Amino acid sequence: MDRLRAKPMEFIFSVLCIIVILFVCNSTAELPRFVQTAKPDGTLSFLVVGDWGRRGSYNQSQVALQMGKIGKDLNIDFLISTGDNFYDDGIVSPYDSQFQDSFTNIYTASSLQKPWYNVLGNHDYRGNVYAQLSPILRDLDSRWICLRSYVVNAEFVDIFFVDTTPFVDKYFDEPKDHVYDWRGVLPRNKYLTNLLTDVDVALQESMAKWKIVVGHHTIKSAGHHGVTIELEKQLLPILEANEVDLYINGHDHCLEHISSINSDIQFMTSGGGSKAWKGDVNEWDSQEMKFYYDGQGFMSVYTSEAELRVVFYDGFGRVLHRWNTYKNSVHSDI
Repeated sequence: MDRLRAKPMEFIFSVLCIIVILFVCNSTAELPRFVQTAKPDGTLSFLVVGDWGRRGSYNQSQVALQMGKIGKDLNIDFLISTGDNFYDDGIVSPYDSQFQDSFTNIYTASSLQKPWYNVLGNHDYRGNVYAQLSPILRDLDSRWICLRSYVVNAEFVDIFFVDTTPFVDKYFDEPKDHVYDWRGVLPRNKYLTNLLTDVDVALQESMAKWKIVVGHHTIKSAGHHGVTIELEKQLLPILEANEVDLYINGHDHCLEHISSINSDIQFMTSGGGSKAWKGDVNEWDSQEMKFYYDGQGFMSVYTSEAELRVVFYDGFGRVLHRWNTYKNSVHSDI
């Protein structure tokens, strides 16, 4: 019924999509920016969850409940989604009932009524990408913020959101039975070249004390999907050259912390928002692997001028792993 009522608006939406594609397709430009102000005490805190959109099933509702409790305790300022926002094939239009069933009606706690900064995952690209990017969704739920790639300037923290799905070769070469929405991405080489340039420039220009990069796909991971070779070759050198502090991703349905021995980058996976328990964990250098949990959960990040602190929680709100840094010294316990 909701899809029938939406048909006239869907036509208008489709026309707007065509205009947007013609206007911005593959053009290199400064990444869009959003601003988050710190609390009066000079701190910021936020939650990170990924791979969640399953209409409340596979413990999504349980994780959401605990996020609400932890969000209240930490007085969070916003939330980040690491992608795969709607399973299995994204959404078909801005009026798809999945938006309410998997987002609005699930994350109902008062503490979660803050901005949600989202990136797209590979499952999102199997649907109507422009539906997830549509401002209509923000009209339906003011929390929703989703662009392909953009920056959140939060005073002493800059957070760079990167569209990682177009980097992965197999989605183009071996899509199997899946159909991906590549509007706005083709020609692919031009899109990726421009995106890497934009990210590099934005990172170079950043004067923030802390630099955090968020993408859906892994760079380093011992989980089911493992290392994303394309990001390791193309994106990682840019992150290392610009002294990024954290790379946060989803994709692997687990919670994970890998500390690079080649740089100061910490690799954090928060992909336990719903279906998890794959049970296939690959071997990893024990010097780098600080924490791995093959189950549901989420993470929190606390920042100030002096400190950056990460905590991982399971689906019952129990603390699994803590890590914090003061730039020149690191303290960790599991």
